[in-house]
Amino acid sequence: MKKWFYPLGLVTLLGFAALFINFTRDEIIQLDHKMANLLGGNQLIIAFHYLGETKLVVVVMLVLLVYLWGRSKNYRGMLFVLFAVGVGNVLNQLIKKWVQRDRPDVPHQLESFSFPSGHAMVGLLYVFTIAYFLTEEQSNKKIRVLIWSGAVILTTMIGLSRIAEYRHYASDVFAGWMVGYTWFVIVALWYEYRKRISKTNEI
Repeated sequence: MKKWFYPLGLVTLLGFAALFINFTRDEIIQLDHKMANLLGGNQLIIAFHYLGETKLVVVVMLVLLVYLWGRSKNYRGMLFVLFAVGVGNVLNQLIKKWVQRDRPDVPHQLESFSFPSGHAMVGLLYVFTIAYFLTEEQSNKKIRVLIWSGAVILTTMIGLSRIAEYRHYASDVFAGWMVGYTWFVIVALWYEYRKRISKTNEI
């Protein structure tokens, strides 16, 4: 990964901590209301929530695991997928139960807790994981940029869909992106460290 990916993970961790401490402040609540008014009911954005549904994520990750195993027996890469997406999802649920923030008060609302958004967090983790392995051995810079740009756009739309359908506050989504990216960087650092160690041992 490029060097700026790493310090950005620290920035997003600090951003998540700031939201965690301040999501009940008037300024954040006003931001949540403004974002809900801006995006609420937008059917185009709402359609992207399907890309963050658990069943789809599981199927896509299984396909990626098979690809990593069949293409190069990349067992370390398979652990990357399990750590990033599987453990990331568990982390999301633990934080939700710890914070216990209620979802927006609308009819037929989901009963689970709200902060941070699972779609935003796990959506980022699985989309970025796919992008990571698609670009790992890619030498063409334009293709790498194209893949990562698509990943960022897709992740953004998945998160915004939860605001548009009133399932989450904007601060939930921002927090999901931030803690999700931080966790992604941690897993990527582990993967790349182990990859370097493996190559050193082969020399």
